[in-house]
Amino acid sequence: MEAKTKTIDTFKTHAKDTGSADVQIALLTHRINHLTEHLQTNKKDHSSRRGLLLMVSQRRRLLDYLANTAVGRYQAVTKKLKLRK
Repeated sequence: MEAKTKTIDTFKTHAKDTGSADVQIALLTHRINHLTEHLQTNKKDHSSRRGLLLMVSQRRRLLDYLANTAVGRYQAVTKKLKLRK
């Protein structure tokens, strides 16, 4: 719970922000990274692998939305999360 609160504080756009695209992308990235580590040790966990794929596609849609609406925020989020090189 602390990690989630810290992530929200890092990426929020205003004081009461908990659901902007920036925050959602950051939270999904955290969950994706955690699940990727889990799947490296548990290779036969196919249900979690499906969930991972769904999360990755959701993050992709959010990133596309952000790229189309606010390019500056998109670049800032991808740079902070190290999603693009």
